[in-house]
Amino acid sequence: MSTFAAVVLFLGVVAYAVLGGADYGAGFWDLTAGGARRGRDPRHLIDTTLAPVWEANHVWLIFCLVMLWTGFPGAFAAITTTLYLPLGLAALGVVVRGSGFAFRKVVEHTEQQRVTGAAFATSSVITPFFLGTVAGGIASGRVPARGHGDPITSWVNPTSLLGGLLAVLVCAFVAAVFLTAEARRRPVPAAELERRKIADLGRWFGRRAQLSALVTGLVALAGILVLRADAPRLFDGLLSRGLPLVVLSGACGLGALLLLGRAAPRLLQGLAVTAAGMIVAGWGVAQYPYVLGTHLSIGEAAAPPATLWALTIVAAIALAIVVPALGLLFVLQQRGRLESH
Repeated sequence: MSTFAAVVLFLGVVAYAVLGGADYGAGFWDLTAGGARRGRDPRHLIDTTLAPVWEANHVWLIFCLVMLWTGFPGAFAAITTTLYLPLGLAALGVVVRGSGFAFRKVVEHTEQQRVTGAAFATSSVITPFFLGTVAGGIASGRVPARGHGDPITSWVNPTSLLGGLLAVLVCAFVAAVFLTAEARRRPVPAAELERRKIADLGRWFGRRAQLSALVTGLVALAGILVLRADAPRLFDGLLSRGLPLVVLSGACGLGALLLLGRAAPRLLQGLAVTAAGMIVAGWGVAQYPYVLGTHLSIGEAAAPPATLWALTIVAAIALAIVVPALGLLFVLQQRGRLESH
């Protein structure tokens, strides 16, 4: 039961990393789109693509928190009493990001639009970075089993900083591929000028997908040396049990790049999702059977069996409600049925 609960929890982590990551990555490209005139068209595509779905993806973050504190209360206490600084900064980023995205659609003055837009875009980079440092702190064993670890070195260390940087880069890559596919998916307008705009947007995001993939690959290769020196058990796990998932991630990322201008939009999106999801899954497989580093196993951290049974039943009911609803939401969004006018 404890292993089953851990697998369900980690599936929620993968879902949030992929779906929420695409949203955060879109904010990264919003931040780097340039001035008001040059960045107007990319930001408009980001707005229309994100608007129907961006808030819904936080359901996976809530799901993970509930699964962790109910199914593994000792680990939850250890993580929150040690990594409260990056967790608090990530939570602040979630709030600021949502406020900025919502308010920039209704404010009327240009100065206010710039402030709210900057809040949305900046927090879209800050939030995944701090969440990545939390993952690095857990994976490198810097969270004591009893909690109350060092509040600074637990997340300001080579593995955590690598995790934060990779989180931002992977989010940027997934979002760039999604937005390239989204630009290609849109109906071709009759006007010549509008057709050129859509084609230019596809090329604009396509170039950024290629750039982000190159940078992510270089950072990941350099990260091998970082993990070997700073987190040897994680390094060994990634190159043994987790190696097939890491290779699959790289192959899907490369496939998305090679097919960027030719494949169907949904195939491109599927390849990008698989590339990001397999990286996170590789971390989980490499860390198994431990929840925290190498000193707190899944069985040791788990709640009593009665609690795990109740949690499993509630989680099954929740997923039976949430997954079809989210699936319908994404289908309607892909068909352009939820666009604002």
